[in-house]
Parts: sequence; structure tokens; C-alpha cells
Amino acid sequence: MWDLLFENKLDNIIPEDRIFRDEPMYKHTTFRIGGPVGRFVSVTGYEELRDVISLCKEYDVQYYIIGNGSNLLVSDKGYDGVIIEIGSHMRECFLEDGIVGSPVKTPWIKEGEIVGSSAGVLLSSLANFALKNSLSGLEFAAGIPGSVGGAMVMNAGAYGGEMKDVVSNVTIFDSNSGEIRKLSVDEMEFSYRHSIVKEKGYVVLAAEFKLQKGDMADIKATMDELAAKRREKQPLEYPSAGSTFKRPEGYFAGKLIQDSGLKGYTVGGAQVSDKHSGFVINRDNARAEEVYRLICDVREKVYADSGVMLEPEVIMLGEF
Repeated sequence: MWDLLFENKLDNIIPEDRIFRDEPMYKHTTFRIGGPVGRFVSVTGYEELRDVISLCKEYDVQYYIIGNGSNLLVSDKGYDGVIIEIGSHMRECFLEDGIVGSPVKTPWIKEGEIVGSSAGVLLSSLANFALKNSLSGLEFAAGIPGSVGGAMVMNAGAYGGEMKDVVSNVTIFDSNSGEIRKLSVDEMEFSYRHSIVKEKGYVVLAAEFKLQKGDMADIKATMDELAAKRREKQPLEYPSAGSTFKRPEGYFAGKLIQDSGLKGYTVGGAQVSDKHSGFVINRDNARAEEVYRLICDVREKVYADSGVMLEPEVIMLGEF
């Protein structure tokens, strides 16, 4: 039962058309899986984000922040809290002199070869923006199905490139102190699929990227080449959360899984892709519980065979 005072205050922060009650999370994850969330709100800017987080803390309501939902498995039972979406509605720019609150088109070219983007922009859109402006450096990101904010949280990467290679700085909201700060690449403490964001209670608002002037045709050719590799090697025709496991040091997760004879392994509607063993796919209306059981089975079998315990890259939200 939700507190009526909480509900009334939430209604005063977010317009009714951006508050969804008992919203199915399968609509908001690339896995296309997930039960109902108590309250799903889509924020348009920093002030709404700040006020919703503050309200949740005041009433001891759990909350979780998502972008494109590309690395997320939500329980079939749902999530008894508030999901805060920083997505297509997030239109504020965060510059040196503070917040420019009026709606603007994002991404934008700040100066020369510096490109800025709010957190809700899709990486594919950012990469295409760079292409149109003959700026090189983000070709690897064109096929990553996530948002800029999510990419900063996990230092997203593919085909030899990572966010840490191109990020100039990241603007964050510190949910503990209430401050907005810009963090340098060093301060972000980027490493493989990791940044300082989650452990410090930060929320990514925007990022700036240092790119290089290039030839549009060459940039397009590289993006097309990587897209062809993805189509050939990855099960893009099925819903998934991308690579399911982090790469163990000295190994490749997909090869370990394949060597354990688990390529094509199925639990209900969930399957280890027979195209790329590093991907768990929603092959046939899978439930979150089936994906979870499959992930557990894979980890146990790989550990028994190789002594390597795979660490999920997918974030699991709710009760499993």
C-alpha cells in the first residue's frame, strides 16, 4: 500500500502523464522481460530527478534509475519501488556555468571536437551525430544498445573501444550531498565494466567526449564494418541484454560456455544463443526466473569444468 502523502507529493513533482502505476517492466528493457513496478516515472531534467530521489529517501521508498534498460533483468514479481527513467525526455544541457534549463537539441558540439550529450541520449544516436559532423572515436559505440548515462556507469565498450578512451568529463548529481559536479576521467575510476558512479551514489546527467576530426566516408565504413560483424556474430534478432557475463581475466566467457557444451542450452523460453554463447536470449517469451535459472546453471557448469566463476554483467532487479 503506497503512502497517500508520498503519492500526492509525487504528483506535485511529475505530471500525471509521466507517472505510470504498476507499469510492466518488459516494456522498458531490451530483454523484453519484467513484472510490474510500483511507480515508473520519466524525468525531463535535473530538478525533477533531484526532487523524486529526495522524496523516495524521505519516505524510505526504494528506487532505481534506468536509461534504455539494456543491461537489466527485472523479476517476474516486479519491483516494489520507483523506477526513474532518464531517457528521451531528458533535455537539459549541463555546461561549465551550471544548468541551462530550457529544452535544447542534444547531442551538441560544444567547441571544436568536443561533443556534449545529456544522459538519456542513445549511444547509437550519439555515434551517428559524430558521423554527421565528421568526428571519429565513437564508431565502436554505434551498435551498443544503451544510453550515454548507462555507458558511463559501466564503462561500456565493444570491439576494442571503451568509454574511458573518448570521455573528457562526466557531469553527475551526488544523491547524498545534493551537489552537481563534473568528474574527470581519472575521477570516474573507469575500469572494465566499472566506474565509481554506483558505489558513490552518483547519477549521471551528461558527458563530454573528446573526438578527432576525420573523414566521413572512413568513419561510415568503420561503423558499417562493425555493424556487419555484429549481425554475423551476435543474436540481434532476439531480445537480450547484450553480453550476459563479464570477461574473466585471461579467458573469454563465450568460449568457456561453449567448451562446457552449453551452446544452445535452454531453460523454458530462455536460451544460450547458438550463434554466440556469450549471449543469453529471450527466445520464446521467457520469464525472468527462466533467465535467472539458466544463468545459474551456466555459472555452475563452467565453474565445474574450468574452475572459472563467471560474473554476470546483467543487473538483476527485484526478487529472484
